[in-house]
Amino acid sequence: MSAHCMLTGAAPVFGNRVSHSHRRTRRRWDPNIQHRRYRLPSEGRFVRLTLSARAVKTVDKIGIEAAVARIRARGGKV
Repeated sequence: MSAHCMLTGAAPVFGNRVSHSHRRTRRRWDPNIQHRRYRLPSEGRFVRLTLSARAVKTVDKIGIEAAVARIRARGGKV
């Protein structure tokens, strides 16, 4: 599963895990990725999107049509 959001472009961030003795090892923070299925009325079909939790709220606010337009503007395939 790719940890990238199709709408916002959120991706994993890398950094250091620091122990009590201050040793540093690499770690990563993954975005909260969810799979959601939306009905796209203009095309008469369902689309399955990989979205972050914040992007799910954005789709609820702006609508699926505008969200798909933004994804396509970023060069994403829907």
